[in-house]
Amino acid sequence: TRNGGSSGAKKDDAAHLHQFVMHASLDFVDARVWETTNMHLRLVDKFNDLSVYAFVTAGGTRFLLLHDQRIEESNIGVFFHDVHELWLRVSMNPFHTKRTPILDKTFDLRVRECAKSHFP
Repeated sequence: TRNGGSSGAKKDDAAHLHQFVMHASLDFVDARVWETTNMHLRLVDKFNDLSVYAFVTAGGTRFLLLHDQRIEESNIGVFFHDVHELWLRVSMNPFHTKRTPILDKTFDLRVRECAKSHFP
């Protein structure tokens, strides 16, 4: 149907926009890292109604959170802390190759569970 097609096109457009905003925010993350000693960089970029929060590990791995609603800052910090703990478990696994995507379904599931619990 026509409506189904336009809905799919809107989803594709939103996905591309989200990807663009995330990539553009990486420049702000790189600049902010030098301004603070905290790993949680808080809000690093806004585009229209989209907000990007960042967390950078001691080794330079960057976690980004993109959202379009009002979220408590404390929930974002706890979420990043929990995801960092999950990431540490994976990265310390001797069978995981550093600087490669994490394809573990359990890791993905646990990150999603963290998101559901911190952002109901």
